[in-house]
Amino acid sequence: MSSTTADALRPVSARSALLGLLMGAEVPTLSARELVAGGGLVGFSETTVRVALSRMVAADDLVRTADGRYQLSERLSQRQRRQEAAIHVQTSAWDGDWDMVVVTATGRSAADRATLRATLAELRLAELREGVWVRPANLDLAWSDHLADLCERLTMRPTTDPAELAGRLWDLTGWADRARELLAATDTDDPVLRFTACATSVRHLLEDPALPDELLPADWPGPALRKAHLDYKDWLIDTRQALTERIS
Repeated sequence: MSSTTADALRPVSARSALLGLLMGAEVPTLSARELVAGGGLVGFSETTVRVALSRMVAADDLVRTADGRYQLSERLSQRQRRQEAAIHVQTSAWDGDWDMVVVTATGRSAADRATLRATLAELRLAELREGVWVRPANLDLAWSDHLADLCERLTMRPTTDPAELAGRLWDLTGWADRARELLAATDTDDPVLRFTACATSVRHLLEDPALPDELLPADWPGPALRKAHLDYKDWLIDTRQALTERIS
């Protein structure tokens, strides 16, 4: 891995590392000793881990169980479920239709408008113009009654080249270039750099538009980045379990 690629990675905080360990665990409840072992694996001292755990409990990121173990708060458990669903995104065969969502609610506060925008972006919709969001209809949108109260959902087909439209709605070249940088960064024996690259990959995968193959550039790196992330997650679980057995 080149120094340029490594320098492009922002360091992961102890909080983010511990959340990554818990969100990646098969059973998202770990003891302090297990979290210390996992934190040490990715470059954090025992003191740093224990201080971060105290702060995370105080901030309602984590809950301390009756037997002294740590688990994600309900707020972050919901985030974990959304993240897992986003990473394991399931696409369907595409027949050329597009989903179109038109915001119809009026008189809402700026905060409410921002929340709605974030929700629609999480559904991998892109804003064609203010209040009009679209994407190819190859995903099962998690459409809720709340969204139905705020928006009208329609089906449409563009009269222009759909690949050209997708290229205007999403920065596909930029996403692919960053994905290749992250793939290169995961190819290292340095556990800290590898963890940092894979943690960054999670955020990048959440921004994958999950378009039909027909609308993607050649050599799209999305599947390769997703596989690298899942392979690392499996390795981290196995390694952490081995460390836990060693210290128990």
